[in-house]
Amino acid sequence: MDVGIEKMQLYAGRLWADVLELARARGKDLDFVEREIMALGRSVVPEYEDTVTLAVNATRGLLDDGERDSIDLLIVATESGLDFGKPVSTWVHRHAGLGPNCRNVEIKHGCYSGVGALQLALARVAAHPERKALIVAADLTRPTLEDFDFLGGGCAVALVVGADPQILVLDPERSGYWTHEVADVFRPTARAEIGDNETSLFAYLDALDGAFDHYVARTGTADYHASFKAHVYHAPFPGMTLRAHRSLMTRLGAARAEIERSFREKVEPGLRFARHLGSAYGASNFVCLLGLLASAADLGPGDRVSLFAYGSGCQGEFYDGTIGPAARGLVARLELDRHLESRVRVSFDQYVATERVREARIDASDYQPVRDALYEAAYAGQGWLVLEAVEGYRRTYGRS
Repeated sequence: MDVGIEKMQLYAGRLWADVLELARARGKDLDFVEREIMALGRSVVPEYEDTVTLAVNATRGLLDDGERDSIDLLIVATESGLDFGKPVSTWVHRHAGLGPNCRNVEIKHGCYSGVGALQLALARVAAHPERKALIVAADLTRPTLEDFDFLGGGCAVALVVGADPQILVLDPERSGYWTHEVADVFRPTARAEIGDNETSLFAYLDALDGAFDHYVARTGTADYHASFKAHVYHAPFPGMTLRAHRSLMTRLGAARAEIERSFREKVEPGLRFARHLGSAYGASNFVCLLGLLASAADLGPGDRVSLFAYGSGCQGEFYDGTIGPAARGLVARLELDRHLESRVRVSFDQYVATERVREARIDASDYQPVRDALYEAAYAGQGWLVLEAVEGYRRTYGRS
């Protein structure tokens, strides 16, 4: 029996900022940003959006009534939770219109959480193939004014996991995993997002080596060059995928020219959407998988791809999957390029103002988001879920 991803959807938000414009305003080395970061744009999240709205908007158009009835497991994967007790998944369950006989839970492990949720869902569906699971990975950057504007962002990807995997067929046994406690990137409060770039880089690469070695030991698949038609790596920023690919292939004895060619052919197509989002956090593997399916013309049903997920703290998982029979057609029908192009670009000054307002609202017990000009341009009359008010910490939502 096959299990895996039946369908997917990406919600990139409705606002974006140009990465080079932000970097230029901060006096950054633009050549470094272009060469090493490889990002063109980043999502900007206004005060009338949050983790709940990102997650629910990612389910828009994804589910029909029959699927809602068959979903009995909902997992929201996020490191951008809104409460220490009440999970984001409760709001998602309500506003996605799921039935009452459904387990729902929010899980956290940095950027690994989306793949961790996927693995839990695969086990559930394998045991009960008549049921389905809904996984939503949703995150947004805490305000990062001045230092890391071009590394921020946010988005959500929703997945239906079931026994008819039209997108990606997955075998839970074909994975390797590796973990080690480290304080590389973490969020000690609702306001703070702290990172040690050097520690994070080496923790990522250590986890990649450890997870790949475990994968080889479990599957016997040792020929990295010939075994996979394409590769997906966790992309905290798009340029990290080149560093990861170079590190692993160098370790396996590849020459520089071979590494560069392999990256262009097998990895870079997956960055198609990631370049326009900035950080995707726990949705990163899924964003790059969507990019790969939208870009790689030579990728077809039955082709095997590798995927590597990493979460700070840390956890790495190297796994593989085979492309499903309708994968490329289903992704094409999502019209994700059009979704990204429909976002409203914000200027540097608008970006700063938006981040300052959102920062002021963190942990506030009472406030009502202002419906500003950006709201009118990007949300009004479009039916997106938005935050309407916070009263005594209780959040209410409605459609734009």
